[in-house]
Amino acid sequence: MRFQHDQNVVIRYRGFLLLQQPNQTWLVRPERSPMSLLPFRTTKCSLAEVKKILVKKLADQTPTSQAA
Repeated sequence: MRFQHDQNVVIRYRGFLLLQQPNQTWLVRPERSPMSLLPFRTTKCSLAEVKKILVKKLADQTPTSQAA
């Protein structure tokens, strides 16, 4: 016997929504516009790994040198 869980997991983190999909992957998208990072999907992973992926993508997007 199998039970189907119809609950959606949605987590707010650093201005993004982390939405767990039925196949245990994650959809990550900004809460508001303008979008600083385009929405993306992850492979099957834990919440901690999704957060690490998001932090890395945000760090890669931030300019490393700023003019004075």
